[in-house]
Amino acid sequence: MATPGTTAAPPAAPPPRDRRRPPRGGSGTSLRYGRRDRISLALMLGVPAFLVVGLVWLPAAATVLLSFTRWDGIGGLETIEWIGTQNYTDAFTLYPPFEPALRNNFVWLVFLFAVPTVLGMFFAVLLDRELRGGPVYQSVFYLPVVLSLALTGFIWQLIYSSDQGLLNAFLALVADRPAVDWFGDPDINLYAVLVAAGWKHTGYIMLLYLAGLKAVDPSLREAAAIDGAGPVRTFTSVVFPALLPINVVVVVVTVIDALRAFDLVWIINRGRNGLELISALVTSNVIGEASRVGFGSALAVIMLAFSLVFIAIYVSTVLRGAQR
Repeated sequence: MATPGTTAAPPAAPPPRDRRRPPRGGSGTSLRYGRRDRISLALMLGVPAFLVVGLVWLPAAATVLLSFTRWDGIGGLETIEWIGTQNYTDAFTLYPPFEPALRNNFVWLVFLFAVPTVLGMFFAVLLDRELRGGPVYQSVFYLPVVLSLALTGFIWQLIYSSDQGLLNAFLALVADRPAVDWFGDPDINLYAVLVAAGWKHTGYIMLLYLAGLKAVDPSLREAAAIDGAGPVRTFTSVVFPALLPINVVVVVVTVIDALRAFDLVWIINRGRNGLELISALVTSNVIGEASRVGFGSALAVIMLAFSLVFIAIYVSTVLRGAQR
């Protein structure tokens, strides 16, 4: 307070105002992206997006459009004839291989669920118990998954060969039976190929379930043991429900594998004589002697529609889990 006869000091001037942009995130430094950073970011986002759009979405859209046309793949766009849903009508009514292909794909799906998926889960449960030599067994079971298609076909050709195949030699030694043409007989060749497909599928399912079992909270098993539940009851009532995300992935993977099954049957007899599958029919119509691109595209769209049902189930389950 100023006394009489004195002059009050003027108020202190405020400190100069910092006109710089306030720091972001409280780190004290502003984030500034240079030209090189922007180029790197654009490449990291743009290249994958370009590949996905160019190699997945555009071909899928073109396939859907071509399924409503008649085109032999020769000539320009002016040679394409719009025929509406005629290809789909012909597939269900006038194309004899389509019905056995649907049936074979369904048999393929049921077999993958009933045998390789159950075996893969069983092997995963055994390996999760930390058996001696577990990594060795895991590598042995997973080895068929990483084998090339050519090597897989060669292995099963050695087993199923009607001349010097291992299986025919075993049957002749044990039961004195004549050689069986496992790949040529239309009554049994599908089941012979299913065994080969299940051989590869089992290891993949085992790895998925093994990863899921490692992520299960051990306290759940301990609580079940305290309540007196045995190993089987613990797995069916506690562990298996906790594997819901893995179960959804297994269902989607198995369905897609059953629908896109192609390689082995095409190598054996190009998907004919008992081995008709939708994927083989698509290939034979698009790039085969018939060269019916529009009709083959319609078959591909039918296969895509079945796949999208299970993909939608998987995506909805993942989104619900993320919201929780």
